[in-house]
Parts: sequence; C-alpha cells; structure tokens
Amino acid sequence: MTSETDVQKSADGSTPGTPTTPPPARPAFGRVTGPAGPGDTALATALQKVLDGHWADTRRTTREAMTPEVLSPIGLSMEEHREHVLGQLSRLAETGIPKLGFRKEDGGAGDAGGVLTAFEMLGHGDLSLMVKAGVQWGLFGGAISNLGNEEVRRKYLPDAISLDLLGCFAMTELGQGSDVQNLETTATFDRETGEFVVDTPTPSAEKAYIGNAARDGRLAAVFAQLITPDKDGEPDNHGVHCLLVPIRDSDGNDLPGVTTTDHGHKGGLLGVDNGRIRFDKVRVPREALLDRFGAVDADGLYSSSIESDGARFFTMLGTLIRGRVSVGAASGAAARTALALAVRYGLVRRQFDHPETGKGIPLLEYREHQRRLMPRVARAYAYACAQNAIIAELDEFEKFPDYFDDRRRREMEAHAAGIKAAVTGWANETISEARLACGGAGYMAENRLTTMRADADVFSTFEGDNVVLMQLVGKELLTAYASEFGDMDQVETVTFALNMVADVVQEKTRASTLWQKLVDSVTDREHTDLLDRGNQLELLVDRSEHLVETVARRLRKAQGEDGSEAFKVFNSAQDHILAAGRAHMDSWVFEQFVEAIEACEDEDAREMLGMLADVFVLDVVDRDKGWFLEHNRLTTERTKAATAALNRLCTKLAGKARTLVDAFAIPEFVFDVPMLNDGGVDAPVEAAAGAEGLG
Repeated sequence: MTSETDVQKSADGSTPGTPTTPPPARPAFGRVTGPAGPGDTALATALQKVLDGHWADTRRTTREAMTPEVLSPIGLSMEEHREHVLGQLSRLAETGIPKLGFRKEDGGAGDAGGVLTAFEMLGHGDLSLMVKAGVQWGLFGGAISNLGNEEVRRKYLPDAISLDLLGCFAMTELGQGSDVQNLETTATFDRETGEFVVDTPTPSAEKAYIGNAARDGRLAAVFAQLITPDKDGEPDNHGVHCLLVPIRDSDGNDLPGVTTTDHGHKGGLLGVDNGRIRFDKVRVPREALLDRFGAVDADGLYSSSIESDGARFFTMLGTLIRGRVSVGAASGAAARTALALAVRYGLVRRQFDHPETGKGIPLLEYREHQRRLMPRVARAYAYACAQNAIIAELDEFEKFPDYFDDRRRREMEAHAAGIKAAVTGWANETISEARLACGGAGYMAENRLTTMRADADVFSTFEGDNVVLMQLVGKELLTAYASEFGDMDQVETVTFALNMVADVVQEKTRASTLWQKLVDSVTDREHTDLLDRGNQLELLVDRSEHLVETVARRLRKAQGEDGSEAFKVFNSAQDHILAAGRAHMDSWVFEQFVEAIEACEDEDAREMLGMLADVFVLDVVDRDKGWFLEHNRLTTERTKAATAALNRLCTKLAGKARTLVDAFAIPEFVFDVPMLNDGGVDAPVEAAAGAEGLG
C-alpha cells in the first residue's frame, strides 16, 4: 500500500535517471533540467492493466507495430503530407490490423472491439492517419459490410481491406450536416433501364467535407433519398439509403457526370484529402443499392423488413455507430498524449527559485499547475475505462445482436453518442490546456501540441456535432419517463420526483450488485463525507435525474400544441436538455470507472485509482457548484470542503504524476521532443509536489 506520506515524497516515486550527453544548445523558454526518470514501474504496470482492458493484447500488438513514422510530420506541404499518410495507411494494411473489424466470412476476424482498440492507439500518432484509416475501413468498408448483401461484400470488401480500392463515405452535404434524414441527394429508379439515377439537385445537396474525395477515392458509398415509381408511376420516396457510386477511374480522373473538388488547406488533418462531390444524373446498376434494410426489384418494387421509414433510417444508421466510438477513442488517446507531454514538462521545467532552498521550483509543484492538469488526468482515466466499456458493448452487439432488445440497443447508441461528445469536447479543452501548461515551448510545432490541437479540433464536429449528439442523449433519457408521467397531477408528479433517485439507482443495479452495496452503505445522506463512494454515486445520479425530471415537466407544455408552438417550447428547453445529457454522461462514466476499479486486483493500483475517482467527482462538484447550491444538494460549507479536498488530492496525485501518465503506455518515441530533451543538465527534479504550501 502507498501511504499519503509516500505519495507526497517525490514526483515520480524513483530516483531520476542520469542525463546522457546533452544535445546541441537550442533557444529555450526558461531553465529546463535534464529528463526526469520514469515513475513507479510496478504501479504504472498495474494501472496500465486497468486502462488496457479486455483488448490488452491488441494494444500491445499495435504499440509494437507503431514507429516514429506514424507521428505527424512537421514542415511537409499538404500534398507531401497526404502522400506520407497514404504510405503509412498501406503499411497499416500490411499488418493485418484492419482485417480485425470485418466478419470472418468476409475475410476478417470478427473482432470489432479489437479493431476499435487498434484505431484508438493511432490517436497517439498522426490523427490524419487515424482519420484516413477510419474513412477507409470504418466508414466506407463498414457501409459495405453492414449494409450490403453477400454478393456485394464478396465483390468489394477484399479490395477495400487490402487497400487496392480506396473509397469515400459520402453522407454530409453542404446544406444538411447533422440532419441526415433530410439529405437532398436523390437516387431515382429508372424502370426502363433498371438503373438508379444519382443526382445533386441543388447546390446545397453537394456532398462536402468527404474524406478521400479530393484525391484518392475511387468508389463512394453515397447516401441519398431513394425514389421509386409507385403503381401509378408517381415518385415514391422511401427515405435515405446507401448506394455504391464510382467516382474516379484507375488514373484518378473524374468519371462522366461526377465532379470532385479539393477542399485544400484545412485547420488541421492536412494528411486527409477532404473534398466535395457533385453528381449530374449519374447512372448506376440496380445492384449498387446496399439493400440489407431496403431492396428494389427489377420492376422497381420496393420492399423492406422494417415498415416505418423512420425506424428503418435509425436502424440503418445504428449499424454505423463504430465511427462515433472510434472518434471518441482516438481523441481520448490524443488528449492522454498531450497530458503526458505536459506532465513530463511540468516535472523538468523550473520557474523561480524557492526562497528556502534557492533552487528553481518545478512547475508541477505550483497549486494552479496541479489544478489545471491533475483533474484532467483523473478524467482521462475515467474516460478510458468508459471507452473500454462502450467498445465491449458494441463488440457484444455485433456478435450477438439478438441479446439486445430495442431498449438496450437505444441505450447503447445513446451512450456511444454521449461518450463521443463528452470525450472529444474534453480532449479539445485538455490539449489546449496542455499547450498552455507548457508555455512558449508548447507553442513550438516541434513539441507536437499545436499540431495535435489543430488536428483534434474537428473531432467535435464530424461523426455528429457534439451539441446534436448530447441532445440525442437528453432526448433518449426523456423517452424513459414519457409513459410514467402520462396524466399525473401535481401531487403525483411531486411524489414521483421524490422517489425517482431510489428507483433509478435500483434500475441501474440490475446487472451488478456493486452499486446497491455502495448505496446501501450510505446511512447519513446529509453529513456523509464527499469521498464516500456511495454518496458520490447518489450525488451524480440525483443531479442527472433531477435535470431529466424537470425538463420533462417543461416539455409537457408542448403536448397538444401545434408544430410551431411545440418547437418553441422544445427550443426554449434546449439548454436544459443538454445539461441533462451531460449530467447523465458524468454519472454513466463514473459508473464504468468504479466498475473497473472494483475489478482491479492490485491493492496499490486500486488505492491510486480510488483517489482519481474522488478527484473526478470533486471536480464535477467544483465546476457545477452553482447547481448543487441552487438546488440545495450541498451547502456552502460542503462545496468549500469539496474544493479544499480537491486541492489536497491534486497535490497528492501530482506526487505520482509521472507514474500516472507512464501508465498510459504511450510509445516512448512520442516524447522525443526538444522541450523534454533540451537545456542544461542541472540537478534533476527531486520532489515535485512534495509538500503542501509550495506555490
């Protein structure tokens, strides 16, 4: 076991290594010591085991396959960067890793969790490579795999997997971003020729921001309104479906009727060739339709196993949620990389001399530096465990779909949307904060943080805008209460609200006795310590469920109103719905984190993870103390106590900061950056965060 005193002894729990021959002198932003040594190796290994999760072997294999060439190159032109990424994509194909995600009958390994984990690891390198891999095998290949029939899969998937055929996922349009259900591109069946006519009817219907569209893609999975003639010959729209449409020949030239445009320079991800696609009455055979959920016969007769257009649309998109899970996972990996860089720099960079010792004070000994980094390290652990949980659930869903009833499937899709929104938003904030924590050195491209920040930015937008996705989570929560509210009067509504938390906690424990044990252990709700795990659970669940219950009451006003008034009511409550979604994701992430902690067999690692869980909750309270005070969940004295406890824990964790980030198991070549290797060879840092009151 590691005592509190031990935690406060040193920054990394070991004697720092002896610097080797110093590199050539470079301009530096202040004094930097030689590199600090590694942390507590045994503890880092035990923590890594928790973070690596079920697919630890896949993580190890991917780490071993990664070389410095997977890092984002500095100083290349856009075209050179694109060529570099395409070369790395070919090397990735040769490893066989992309095969993991495809069914065995299609030449793969049927390991969805494995391929998602491997793609997550790419987030430690060049995010352009991760995105291009995701476009090729996750989106383009995934559309064929999940929506195509056996003949189509046999025809296209081998070449898509081997990279002999590069493709696009052509969903987003200039005028329709997140509103996929109302895409304008049309695919109209011509009964006389037996072909579909794919058309871009308006300028706003042009496909935009499409990966692989500007240069490399030859075949596009195009999402369009499927139109067939009815029995009277009139057009009948069956909603959005996906068709395979060739866009380039083998020499890279646009095919007749297809116009592609290069988006050129973007704010980041310069290794991905994003572009626009416009179709001018392009004809494709009837077999181009990916017909798993909707087919058209030779006479133009449409059929589907799902009667409702809306249900069919959401079922079709539900098979493509891998993209959201993958984006969240990779952005989490990028944020962990940024945190590891910032923590290592905070241990070797000294700022101002200590008045007693006369030695420079390491940045991580300052309270504000601890507060800006350690809560984010805690959240990095929580999100990593939550990401492992959603990947495991998606893997189970793809292997055993019959185990998932409609409710469980909707919950999984909502959590996939929520974790993507939560992690990508947090990653952008964290990478920016890590850049700031490294001062001027962090602003140098050679230290990777600025490129990482630019590349991760758009992760909050693609695969679903974060606001839209978090609203989806809030709306899904509301559906669970629609039947219960019914025609309740005010007394019944109040009674329902008073009993809600206990009922919800009971429901959440249906698959595990852990939560019930934790909740039952709390006997004094008002005075229990905020570090009590059961109290933490109830605090987060209560906040989430109160927000859902109150927004549901607001939305009841829209019942019976016409569309215009109902929209006004819903729109006026949008901020409330988003708050409910965010609060729910906090409680769900915390649940996954504590489940992972309980499964940890190493006693020292469990103690450290427990402190990280405490910081996670205390940080939630500190950030949202206004809500807890306004709703009488906590007194002023308790919120002050929470802040004080958060400060103390941040200091403790800063004493093991190097160990905590070493457990991320990021390939060591990632840290071969000037800000960690430059400068003099003064005495290394002895005790970052070694005592209270320093800074």
